[in-house]
This record gives sequence, structure tokens and C-alpha cells, in this order.
Amino acid sequence: MAFVAALAVAAAVFLTGWGLLGARGLKAEHELTSRTLFDLVKLSFGVVAGAGALVALVVAYRRQRVDEDGALRDATRLHTERFTTAVSQLGEASAAVRLGGVHALAGLADDAPTRDLRQTCIDVLCAYLRLPYASMADLPPDDAEALHTHQSLREVRHTIIRLIRDHLRLPTDHPHTWQGQDFDFTDVVFDGGDFSYAKFSGGTVNFQGAAFSIGMVNFQGVEFSGATVNFSFARFSGGRADFGRSEFSGGTVSFNGARFSGGMVRFDRAGLRSGTVNFRNSLFSGGRVHFGRAGFRGGTINFHGSLFRGASVNFHGSEFSGTTVNFARARFSGGRVDFGRAGFRGGTINFHGSLFRGGTVDFSRAGGATPGNLVPMDGRPLPTGLSLPPEWHAPTS
Repeated sequence: MAFVAALAVAAAVFLTGWGLLGARGLKAEHELTSRTLFDLVKLSFGVVAGAGALVALVVAYRRQRVDEDGALRDATRLHTERFTTAVSQLGEASAAVRLGGVHALAGLADDAPTRDLRQTCIDVLCAYLRLPYASMADLPPDDAEALHTHQSLREVRHTIIRLIRDHLRLPTDHPHTWQGQDFDFTDVVFDGGDFSYAKFSGGTVNFQGAAFSIGMVNFQGVEFSGATVNFSFARFSGGRADFGRSEFSGGTVSFNGARFSGGMVRFDRAGLRSGTVNFRNSLFSGGRVHFGRAGFRGGTINFHGSLFRGASVNFHGSEFSGTTVNFARARFSGGRVDFGRAGFRGGTINFHGSLFRGGTVDFSRAGGATPGNLVPMDGRPLPTGLSLPPEWHAPTS
């Protein structure tokens, strides 16, 4: 292939020069002069030298490829040896040794020769968080040894969360950034932890079935840009999850089927830009979910089919600009959804097929909206639980 390529390049150069010189033919020589013969000899040697140089170039390239493959194999072998040592440390009884294994795995992920090997280290750290874990409320009373063991294990788990956060704060061009990697927190029990100002750009982040029952999990200032983030069937039964000032731009964040039965989930001053935040078929049976002063510019926030029964969902002072807010087929049997002082500029608020048997949805102090924002509810009169400002008349079609 190299010889064919060289001949093709030489032919192209010759034909280009021929055309540029405007030559129409070759002058015939009936006798070879010594000068012409010398030129032919030089041409022959030039061809042989060029062929030899081409062979040497191909051989050098192949040698370089072999050396690079060998270096990669050596790096991979060394990585595997260090990986085995670090993973064995995670299985030790001593919390100090486990902490050493956690830091060793994080360092291995930074030094990994390939992206797949980095992902393997991250997968092990996430798998450690998925191991069975009881919150402090489940410990036997007056058991000092159990409390000490729990606190040691909690320190290891929170160190993993902190290391993940620190790597996700690094810019995308940093050699040690973990942005774009996958993180699997399926069914993890969180009793605190700090993800603040991490950047999830690309990749998949899975909190499906995670339990937030005690302590505070801090997602303040987190950026979700283009990533797929899944909180489906997560359980918020106590403690606090704080998404204040977080940014959602592109991608999808799913709370489908999540259960909000206690504690507080805050999205204060969060921003939505052209993405989708789904709360489809979620249950709000207690606690508080706050979107105070959040800014929604485009995109969709979806409560389709959700059940509101005793919880407080607050959009007080939020701004909606070209955003679709969907409560289609939602059921309201208690609690309160408050859009007080919210501002609407375009977009749609959809209550199509919703069922009101108690509770309140309050738009009484909302501003900047017109009756056209509210999707007609099958021609029925507005239910008593839906409170609208005076300029919003009941839809008639």
C-alpha cells in the first residue's frame, strides 16, 4: 500500500508539472550521449534510494506501533496490579485501610491509560456505595460498637462522594476530569454527602431507587448539561436534598415514580434551559418540594399522572419563559401547589384530565400570563381547588 501510494503521488506530481510546463510531447533521442546516460544512472539510483527510504519509513512506523502497543500493555499490566491491591484494601475490616484503597482507586482512575480502565475504577467506587448500608436510625440503641463501626463506614462512603465531586469540578480539558463518565448510584442509601458544583456533562448518572432518609445531600450549583440523570423511583423520606442554583441545560433529568414522603427537596433559584425535568407518576405525600425563584426558559417540567396528597410543592416567585408545565392527569387529594408571584411569559400550563378532590393549586398572585396559557380542561368549569388571578377567566372550550 505504501508503494502504491508513493507511485500515485509521483505520478500526480509528474502530471501536474507536465501540465504547468505546457509540454506537448517528448523529443526523441536517436543516440545516447554520455550526459544523458549519466542522467539515467542518477535516475536509477534515485528510484532505488527512494524505494529504500520508503521501506525504512514503513519499518520504522511498524516498529513504533509495536513499541506503543508494548508500552500500553506494560501500563495496563501495572494498572491491573495496582488495581488488584487497591480493591483488596476495600475489603479490609479497618476503615483506615479502606480509605487508603479508596484514594488508591481514585489515583488509578487519574492515571488510567485508557478511558475504559478509568471507568472500571469509577464503577468499583460506585459499587462500594451500593453495598448494603443501614442509616444511623436503624442501629440498635446504646450499642457503642455498632455506632463506631457505622461512623467509620460512613466516613469511607462520604470520602468516595467527595472524590467524585472533586473530579467532576475539573474542567473538561483537564487530564483528570471525570466528566462524561458513567456513575451508577442505583439503590444507594444516602445519609448525607456533598456533590455541590459538580458538572455532569454527558454520560449517564443513575440514582434510580436511591434512598434519601437522613442528613443532607448537597447538589447546590450542580450543572446537568447534556447528561442523562435518573432519579426514577428515588425515595425522599427524610433529611434534605438541596438542588439550589443547579442548572439543567439539555439532556433529561428524571424523577419519574419518585416518592416524596418527608423531608425537603429544594430547587431554589435553579435554572432550566431547553432540557426536560420529569416527575411523571410521582407521589407527593408529605414533606416539601421547593422551586422558589427558579428560572425556567424553554424546556419542559412534567408532573403528568402525579399524585399530590398532603405535600407542599412551591413555585413561589419562579419565572416561566416559553416553558411547558404539565399537570395532565395529575390527582390532587390534599396538600398545596403554590405558583404565588410566579411570572409567565409564553409557554403552556396543562391540567388536561386532572382530578381535584382536595388540596389547592394556587395561581392567585401569578403575573404576566393570559388565559391562553391554561390548557382547557375538557370544557368543564374550573374545580374549586384551582385558584386563578382575576384576569384568568374559566376556559369555555
